[in-house]
Amino acid sequence: MLCRFKRLVIASAFPLLLLTPAVHAADLVVSAAASLTNAFKELGQSFEAQNPDTKVLLNFAASDVLLQQIIKGAPADVFASADQEAMNKAESEKAVLAASRKNFANNQIVLIVPADSTLHIAQLQDLTQPAVKRIAYGNPASVPVGRYTKAALEYANLWDAVSAKGVPAQNVRQSLDYVARGEVEAGFVFSTDAAIMPDKVKVALRVPSQTPVSYPIAVTANTKQAEMAAKFVAYVLSPTGQATLARYGFLKP
Repeated sequence: MLCRFKRLVIASAFPLLLLTPAVHAADLVVSAAASLTNAFKELGQSFEAQNPDTKVLLNFAASDVLLQQIIKGAPADVFASADQEAMNKAESEKAVLAASRKNFANNQIVLIVPADSTLHIAQLQDLTQPAVKRIAYGNPASVPVGRYTKAALEYANLWDAVSAKGVPAQNVRQSLDYVARGEVEAGFVFSTDAAIMPDKVKVALRVPSQTPVSYPIAVTANTKQAEMAAKFVAYVLSPTGQATLARYGFLKP
């Protein structure tokens, strides 16, 4: 009788074991600038392959937007910005661990036009010609590529003329899409963004930047996975991580 009772207990417990949720891998949330989308997707996959107990969740947007999300309490373990200004704000807001901050890549600003464009643009001054009616660029108030663009145009005394034709974008990929769809005559993006749509856009000219286009990365202050977050940062800076970034056109920091 006792043996039969034990069998019943085990039998009744078995369905409960099946209903018990499986142990999930730890999630590592990486908030990264929109221009890093393609490169960081590959970095995330290769990092997971080396750390099978960790799932990398990627969140892409304009750097300032990501920072505001982090400040307001959105989950994030790593913050990768497309410029130093956004990371400086992150430090001043104590949103990241200052000691973990590292520069991991550089980029370049380029002016692109639709692949089938017949416009002749050899210098920034050519953007003032009547044939150029709309010009896309990231909103300087919240998008790093917009800040780089505004600084370059101000240096060339062309900001007022170009911004009068401006179509501000929420992030660099939106600026790229505007040009790719032919909704604007030209647009400012990072060279790495132009490279992902060679059949839809072409580079008209490289834009001299008065400020180095450098990308910093840091562990967030509120991370609950400081060790794994630091490990991801180290991976991005490693020879393997740098080789991945190079394949997508990023330059060494």
